[in-house]
Amino acid sequence: MENTPLPPEFDTDPTDNIVATATAPVTFRFYEFVMAAFVAILLLSNIIGAAKLTFVEVSWWPSGMWPAPEGVFIYGAGILFFPLGYVIGDVLTEIYGFARARRVIWTGFAAMIFLAFMSYVVVSLPAFDGWACAASGFDGTGPLTSTTDPKGPTGAICQQTYESVFGSTWRIVVASIVAFWAGEFVNSYVMAKMKVWTKGRALWTRTIGSTVVGQGVDSIIFYPIAFLGIWTTETVITVMITNWALKIIWEAALTPVTYAVVGWLKKAEGVDLFDTETDFSPFSGKEKRA
Repeated sequence: MENTPLPPEFDTDPTDNIVATATAPVTFRFYEFVMAAFVAILLLSNIIGAAKLTFVEVSWWPSGMWPAPEGVFIYGAGILFFPLGYVIGDVLTEIYGFARARRVIWTGFAAMIFLAFMSYVVVSLPAFDGWACAASGFDGTGPLTSTTDPKGPTGAICQQTYESVFGSTWRIVVASIVAFWAGEFVNSYVMAKMKVWTKGRALWTRTIGSTVVGQGVDSIIFYPIAFLGIWTTETVITVMITNWALKIIWEAALTPVTYAVVGWLKKAEGVDLFDTETDFSPFSGKEKRA
């Protein structure tokens, strides 16, 4: 079928040669590149920053005020990656529609499962006693915290270090996968619906609005499943709310970047896709194409 242009009010700029439509073209020029970037950032966020807590001191924060009574804000290191993932997620839905974003979410979901499985397999392999790594001093004098006998077998030291980085517990694995799946689908759904409601105008309202809801769902699922009972309840709630707020701030700060990327991709693809006739079920494989 051919592209069926939407009513004129959906075309934010009739002179830009970008067709407002509810039907996607058979192929896009840059869809695969955006999908690859999304999955890469997703995997990096889970490998590098999922379980590490860090902090920032804010000298002007009022003493005794929650969530940083001593002026120290605690947050998860994964926050450095997740906002970029949500920006790309917003770009996916804005440019390529919910159906194409749905495909990317499922691709990321499968990649996370594969990552979790392979991490378990590799961590479970027996460590060679002579394995030299940074924690063991590369067969030299090891760090004072690594062993009471710096000249002893280094394999056990390296295995412990490896497990601390890649050996996530089943709770963190489950929490990451479920929170990602739910949060991304909610983010994409809100983004697509708000685009139709606003007729493609005020992009910032839907990028920030979808992040408020999507990241809220993500955080509510991830932190209790992963850390409740391991961290104190107060720490879980503090990190959950702090991360959610910081991710929204990140999204707002990156709004100019989102505008630039969205504007460039719309011109490159030549269409402005609206999900007016989309099946929003996460399990649907239907996509209306030209």
